[in-house]
Amino acid sequence: MESVSKMLPKHVVGIIEAHLASDYLEEIRLRVNRPLELIVRGRPIFQPYFLTTEDAGFILNKLSHFSIYMIEEELKKGYVTIEGGHRVGLAGKVVTENGVVKVIRDVTSFNIRIAKEKLGIAERLVPHLHAKGSSSWAHTAIIGPPQSGKTTMIRDLARVISTGIDDIEPMKVGIVDERSEIAGSVKGVPQHTFGSRLDVLDACPKAEGMMMMIRSMSPDVLVVDEVGRMEDCEAVLEAMNAGVKVIMTVHGTQLDDLLKRPSLSSLMKAGVFERFLVLTAKNGAGTIQGIYDHDFTSLPLSVLEGGRR
Repeated sequence: MESVSKMLPKHVVGIIEAHLASDYLEEIRLRVNRPLELIVRGRPIFQPYFLTTEDAGFILNKLSHFSIYMIEEELKKGYVTIEGGHRVGLAGKVVTENGVVKVIRDVTSFNIRIAKEKLGIAERLVPHLHAKGSSSWAHTAIIGPPQSGKTTMIRDLARVISTGIDDIEPMKVGIVDERSEIAGSVKGVPQHTFGSRLDVLDACPKAEGMMMMIRSMSPDVLVVDEVGRMEDCEAVLEAMNAGVKVIMTVHGTQLDDLLKRPSLSSLMKAGVFERFLVLTAKNGAGTIQGIYDHDFTSLPLSVLEGGRR
């Protein structure tokens, strides 16, 4: 958490210091003229300190290394990824040009999403996603609402696949990380733990990035987060048709949600996915609500309790 502490004023760090070491801290929300807010285990905890405009300026200077032009592209997207893979969301006055966001100016809100690795969380899924004796992984869609652990799960899957596990050889993994959340790259270098057979396209649009990754790095498995737009789904289908396995996440609360979205329903109806994993945050991020076969048949969750095969 040192990288988070460095970007905050010392008096703010002093106020929240006890929470910074917590494994359950998820977000630090700072708003000008509003009390500090911490999200711990999904619940807000307010601190008796109101952020000042001077505090906001300090944070922005730290994020930009005192040169706002260094993060001009990030300001267009509304977030900056810092060392450790933590993502800082920004809000304030938006400047547009021809209907397109040019920059966020007068930043008055910061949302620091704490990146946490849960090494091993995906290992219990291996028997379901890689059939014994098979040479490949299953096309997989991981479904869940915000804060349900989708990115954490897909990150650890990328680690497992690129490292290898038990008698499964490591495979070439390509991560298309449009929002810099899976690998948490800083200057192109992933901040999280992965195997040696992994490549990342950071801050690249998913649809274009998937095709770039296939052409340039010939991955065995593509990993992408938050697929939803029509062009993303078309790229997923094209990647699958090229013989590349795809593991992706999607926003939703249940399997039926995918059928209700026009862009995703085409993928569902094509019958290309071999596994569906539904997550919930009810008992903590990463809780598995259900796992389904290619024909939507529910698989018993009890077999997951045994961990790795």
